[in-house]
Amino acid sequence: MPIELTGNNLTTEQFRRVVFDSEPVALAASARTGVERSRALVEQLVAENKVAYGITTGFGDLARVRIPPDQLRALQLNLIRSHASGVGAPLSETESRATLLLRANVLAKGLSGVRPVLLETLLAMLNHGVHPVIPCRGSVGASGDLAPLAHLALVLVGEGEAFVDGQRMKGGDALKKARIQPITLEAKEGLALINGTQPTLALGVLALLEAENLADTADVTAALSLDALRGTPVAYDERIHAARPIPGQQQTARNLARLLEGSEIRESHKQCDRVQDAYSIRCTPQVHGGVREAIAYVRRLFEIELNSGTDNPLVFAEQGEVLSGGNFHGAPLALALDVLAIALAQLGNISERRTERLINPAYSELPAFLTRNPGVNTGFMMAQVTAAALVSENKGLAHPASVDSIPTSGNEDFVSMSMGAALKARQVADNVRTILAVELLCACQGIDLLAPLKTSPALQRALAALRSRVPMLEADRELAPDIEAARQLISGEVFQKILIG
Repeated sequence: MPIELTGNNLTTEQFRRVVFDSEPVALAASARTGVERSRALVEQLVAENKVAYGITTGFGDLARVRIPPDQLRALQLNLIRSHASGVGAPLSETESRATLLLRANVLAKGLSGVRPVLLETLLAMLNHGVHPVIPCRGSVGASGDLAPLAHLALVLVGEGEAFVDGQRMKGGDALKKARIQPITLEAKEGLALINGTQPTLALGVLALLEAENLADTADVTAALSLDALRGTPVAYDERIHAARPIPGQQQTARNLARLLEGSEIRESHKQCDRVQDAYSIRCTPQVHGGVREAIAYVRRLFEIELNSGTDNPLVFAEQGEVLSGGNFHGAPLALALDVLAIALAQLGNISERRTERLINPAYSELPAFLTRNPGVNTGFMMAQVTAAALVSENKGLAHPASVDSIPTSGNEDFVSMSMGAALKARQVADNVRTILAVELLCACQGIDLLAPLKTSPALQRALAALRSRVPMLEADRELAPDIEAARQLISGEVFQKILIG
């Protein structure tokens, strides 16, 4: 059975299934009734030639301009043509698909005043893999993501461009290939397609899912690093974290303690005189836990936004009113995405510090740069440099976009920059995946260098997962493919699954 959209109960798990697994979607029967009612009110306003923003008037600073009934179709088509002014690399097909899903879900809420056929055409595009080409830049997140959504809307009318099975083509050709009829926009429908935060939210939810995977993966890489460095798990004792009961901190402490259970490496140095480890090891629960708390905040807000009405104006059919407001404003998302970028940057920072301890003989008892023959071989020296470069890049990217604003469109005097925040969070997440991949390679190399001693059963599974793709470094070789292989393992949620057990 397809996932039925109502505009009220889409979950992140359903989002994942539609976006990544191409699970089919449909308009719920109950939602269709609401859509029809709101459309009937729009048509009544048009028939009575009443003043209603964006329905019988112009847009933005042109809201005082009345539009004659015979020009209402032209008004809506011109709106999306003129607003399709985005620039830059297009969103990936996954991101475009996510945007399609979220926009359809908003329209299914029945507050937008569109015809059911428009919504069903969007769902047909989603089900047949017609993914609009959406340039990533051009939105300030004020009246929603106007430019990105206009590029999406163009394909609906047979214009613009779309990806189908990885092939880029004209929007009309994409619809024809999928046997979908283009739409002729009626009153309100162009505006309903482009008001909203869905491109920002699409990138945001994808970054959130990645962040949750990275947080779990980081617990695994940190445990591997501790064991390779012959550290002590005493700092993860539950009594310590009960004294400061931050849920994210407690979760990471539990994860680390469990991951290290049964390690022969730990048993071999249990009676040593080391009392405590460096902060990057000892304070992992506090740092990773803080990241988890930030991620939890972002998830809570995004789960609300998934099912929020973000059009303007909103059509309340039961009361017979069309109300202008500002739910399209991306400020809440911009703030959340900035928090996410900052949190992930911290996750990368501490990971790189653990990598430095692994390769530097001044901080560990392992061979210099994790190679048996240092000098002739430089081992993982440059892998750590790569991680350091990305950590520093993240520091710039973590500067909040949400503190900025610039007047636009004559009357938009305070904008959110939410799409900019989403693009930065996406890049930080990608960088952190690489930083963790480097730590994973180095920590596993360190574990191998301690053979015949073995790490814990849980961490042996993590080591085996990496070694199925990347052999131990016996002599210098190109490390870029190894880093990419580790990145792909992380992306496949392999270590998240090991953590969960």
